[in-house]
Amino acid sequence: MNKAWMYVFLTCLFELFWVFGFNVATTWWHWGIVVIIILIDFYFLSKACEYLPTGTVYAIFAAAGTVGTALMDVFIFGGAFSIMKGVFMGILITGVVSLKLADNKGEEQDTKGVA
Repeated sequence: MNKAWMYVFLTCLFELFWVFGFNVATTWWHWGIVVIIILIDFYFLSKACEYLPTGTVYAIFAAAGTVGTALMDVFIFGGAFSIMKGVFMGILITGVVSLKLADNKGEEQDTKGVA
């Protein structure tokens, strides 16, 4: 199971790399690097989905990308941060953690019924 979470971590990390690349790419070879990073990212995403529920992987991928991009905008690109942005990022994180906990409860119930 640890291998699966490594893939989830890598797909989230590479997602932030290509989002960063979208903001700084100015020449054709910059865009070429961005495309390569996207391909690597989707490879890790597909590997994570082989081991974990796709809904959970995608929720984590999307939430990490959303929160990471918002924070990158604030800390790297000089965007504004507001309390409401922080609240909604917290809601996203809470939703993803809750989804994972719900997946775990489903797995526990499945194993209790099997003797």
